[in-house]
Amino acid sequence: MKQFFFLLFGLLLSSGAYAQLGVKAGVNQSVLNGENIDGSTSYNTSYHAGVFYEAKLIGPLSVQPELLYSSQGGNIKSQFEDFDTKMHYFTVPVLAKVHVGPLFVEAGPQFSFLLDATKEGTQRVQGTGGAATYNDYKRGATSDFKRGDFSLCAGVGLKFSALLIGARFNAGLNDVNDVDNLTGVNDARLKNRVFQGYVALQLGH
Repeated sequence: MKQFFFLLFGLLLSSGAYAQLGVKAGVNQSVLNGENIDGSTSYNTSYHAGVFYEAKLIGPLSVQPELLYSSQGGNIKSQFEDFDTKMHYFTVPVLAKVHVGPLFVEAGPQFSFLLDATKEGTQRVQGTGGAATYNDYKRGATSDFKRGDFSLCAGVGLKFSALLIGARFNAGLNDVNDVDNLTGVNDARLKNRVFQGYVALQLGH
């Protein structure tokens, strides 16, 4: 992994004749999906924002590392709970990018570090008289999840001078659930799935 980043850094330096910094922001549609989930999952809407650096390599090919703040997570609903998980990540996509006229396609790995997580919703509680009630709750949940996540990203977009408009899908490859009692084959395996739409502005050569 260290050799990969040294190689990337060298390529970026060697391509300094054509390099563009930029800023970007957009909308996330995210879900925590996977195996052995007790209930149904659905997408939540959130956002991402950050900076990127595009460096031309050869012909229409360039490389684009990014540093983003991304709010994601999802909703899980069962007969006992209905709650939203909100997860806040620093993400570092490193994408290969190909331009064909105003159209571009991009793909590559993404490394993410979890900053914070919360769970908020309602929980079913059995009352003393036998009747069930639902209580609101909100709690910190950072320790429920692994700090690191690895994803593969793919996207497409259009460039109009300095303005870019694009869409991307990020598919998490590893289980991010890290609850202490994860010991059996029936424990939940959760993976991040994020659709992103964004606008970006490249600041110059």
